[in-house]
Amino acid sequence: MTGLVGVVLAAGLGTRFEDGNKLLARVEGEPIVGRAARSIADASLDRTIATLGHDGPAVRRAVDPHVDETIQVDEYERGQSRSVRAGARYARETTADAALFLPGDMPCVESKTVRRLVDAYRSAGDGAVVPTYDDRRGNPVLFDAAHFDELASLAGDTGGRELFEKIDVRRVPTNDPGIHVDIDTRTDLWSVRQSGCDTGRS
Repeated sequence: MTGLVGVVLAAGLGTRFEDGNKLLARVEGEPIVGRAARSIADASLDRTIATLGHDGPAVRRAVDPHVDETIQVDEYERGQSRSVRAGARYARETTADAALFLPGDMPCVESKTVRRLVDAYRSAGDGAVVPTYDDRRGNPVLFDAAHFDELASLAGDTGGRELFEKIDVRRVPTNDPGIHVDIDTRTDLWSVRQSGCDTGRS
């Protein structure tokens, strides 16, 4: 039994980013994907992994200090669902209780937000758990093992969102605007660099 697995989704092409691999761009001196991995690693999870695809060796170097393992994603160019599928299959094969998924382009999520989701899950132990800020849902998202089979067969670029209408989803209010901050374009990167990740780290 693996307990709770954290999955950093870091295999994608990031085609909207105009110059280079967005996951390797730096915010406050650290690769974006490394910051995302650290927010999970600093929380109370039993194991942390990252999915790899595009620029796999470079992304691996960025996440290695914060994850226990990396896994290669086949056909990663077909969308985020491929990373979610790989993470769900890993969690299923290691008989994890639940898996928490965080896109690797989200450098501002607080570790304490991850811990709140874990605590909320452990208090009930089923369904899915999502954080909210300003009454809007964000990332990361935690799924109970009962949903691994569905996650392992997703298609497209929507991740696990398509399950939300079918399953019980618990919303956990937070004071963390970082759950809505992702880097898709150079403009997004410039904005985060200007304002900084003032959500802080715990």
